[in-house]
Amino acid sequence: MAAPSSPARQARARDFFRRGGLLASWHPQYEYRHGQLDMAHEVELALAESKHLIVEAGTGTGKTLAYLLPTLASGRRVIISTGTKNLQEQLFYKDVPFIEQHWERPLRVAYMKGRQNYLCREKLYEAEKRPILSGFDEIEEFALIKAWEPETETGDRAELKQLRQDSGTWHKLDARRELCAGSKCPHFERCFITKMHQRAAEADLIIVNHHLFFADLALREDDFASIIPDYQAVIFDEAHEIEEVAGQHFGVQLSNYRLEELARDVRNVAHQNDCGSPGLDRAIDLLAGRAMAFFALFERIEGRKAFRDREGFRERFKDEYSGLLGAVQTLEAALKLIPQQPDPVLPLERRCSEVETALRLLFEEHDERYVYWMERRGRGVFLQATPIDVAGLLSERLFEQVPTVVLTSATLAVDGSFDYLRDRLGVTEARELIVPGHFDYATQALLYVASELPDPRSVQFTQRAADEALALLRASRGRAFVLFTSYQQMRAVYEIVSFALEYPCLLQGTAPNSALLEEFRSTPGAVLFATASFWQGVDVPGEQLSLVIIDKLPFAAPSDPVVEARIKAIRQAGGNPFVEYQIPDAVLTLKQGFGRLIRSSKDRGVLALLDSRVVKQSYGRIFLDSLPDYQFSTERADVVRFFEEGAA
Repeated sequence: MAAPSSPARQARARDFFRRGGLLASWHPQYEYRHGQLDMAHEVELALAESKHLIVEAGTGTGKTLAYLLPTLASGRRVIISTGTKNLQEQLFYKDVPFIEQHWERPLRVAYMKGRQNYLCREKLYEAEKRPILSGFDEIEEFALIKAWEPETETGDRAELKQLRQDSGTWHKLDARRELCAGSKCPHFERCFITKMHQRAAEADLIIVNHHLFFADLALREDDFASIIPDYQAVIFDEAHEIEEVAGQHFGVQLSNYRLEELARDVRNVAHQNDCGSPGLDRAIDLLAGRAMAFFALFERIEGRKAFRDREGFRERFKDEYSGLLGAVQTLEAALKLIPQQPDPVLPLERRCSEVETALRLLFEEHDERYVYWMERRGRGVFLQATPIDVAGLLSERLFEQVPTVVLTSATLAVDGSFDYLRDRLGVTEARELIVPGHFDYATQALLYVASELPDPRSVQFTQRAADEALALLRASRGRAFVLFTSYQQMRAVYEIVSFALEYPCLLQGTAPNSALLEEFRSTPGAVLFATASFWQGVDVPGEQLSLVIIDKLPFAAPSDPVVEARIKAIRQAGGNPFVEYQIPDAVLTLKQGFGRLIRSSKDRGVLALLDSRVVKQSYGRIFLDSLPDYQFSTERADVVRFFEEGAA
């Protein structure tokens, strides 16, 4: 891979980031940050020496440019994996074009998303011939997509700003793998997925998200065709999320929705390709009926729970289980009998085989390395097997295979140490760096702990917490996030506070999160009551967000099947799960929640924690020592004074 001969390519990290360096000449408002230079230098060394690196980069460090510029100058093919699509888009549409203005040659950068984000031309053209749309909304959306298709270079639905997030039309037209005929498709050369892969194959830098990265890593292990081209290094931004994402992709999942979609897709393909038959229709109906009967056997209680007695379940309902297994096999056999099989039939056969494998893994095998659990969400039933510990998997498949892995986030260290991260992810040899936040937290932020409140587990807590929140919100004149560790607590406090508070109150779940966030930003004095969705990745700089209230220390529920299994595994290994797992996990989550407040050098506000255990229990020191150097108080009068000074 030839490296460009340009001043930027030849520059070292200090040349970009020092006072009066290249960045200062590129951008007149560039502000020198010592921590940014330190991080860039470490990324440069890691790439040059094929070493791993862990970097906690506090808010305001400028970590994106600190890893992006050394990466582009390295001459290696590097993957940047982000926690969100928003960060992907910022990198590709904002940061890379800014750098490219000053680079001697065009940068070879590709942007990859999951297949469901791209239009399938074959489906679009077939939809014009056969009725697949339902209602006027879908007809209007189809017209929008059809007009856009000849104009787009990427086929990425993100370009269609007018398209609803939950568009049913898009779901019928996207390029999901489940119905892809691959190279046999008549539009393979013009396919947007083909074009995405071609751009990635020619790129030095490929921007993906964590889900796509670990989907690719799982496929590589199973000897399927990889999604992402080979690479020499990977940089994980928002690396605190990768344990959970890796667990999802290294596990097994099956749901009633997956089987319903399989039956529907077979019916549609048969109709569109004139390859149906009475036998195939009977096989489709048999699968749909057996799947409905089987998933109706599970409890109708919402939420996640362990699925311990899988063998007993299979024995009690052996007729329903064997009936579903037989229906899947019957459908696959019926597909194989289709004469002169059209290209879309082969992916359907593969899906039948994958469903059969998932059923057998979930009900007929037992692997102590996995936790088996189920979840009900509305009418959806989800059965899953998740690795209890991904450390060994990541060590073997990622850290031992890729020369350079960089893990970075604003929240990776617990009490100044990366031991927890290393243990959870299987990182052994790696350089380390902690870059403090760039902001003056001692003057910009006050950390207030409501030390007089009862233990959060007591029956008096909800009312007392609501009273405390009401007083704090009046002192701040609204302008706040009130964040909770459970939906039940969120709704209970909201009912009390919203009735008494004179400022507009918004509640998560009453509208899409993006709409709520936009309404919060545009409504003076607004207060948003929310849970985990707003603990990270949300950016509201300025006075509009001047107070963040958190109800409890965010310990993961020990009854959650995955958490429960991890606690049990640590205990069986002779460890202390509370110290080794539950406290560090809660510390990182709390740091994420508090990170919503101070997003710029001009921000000013109060972080309020309603959980008195942080000052009453010995482990509270770990939480406080892991946070930035805020002003600290247990007196509400100091909160009132802080806001009065800000208004003066």
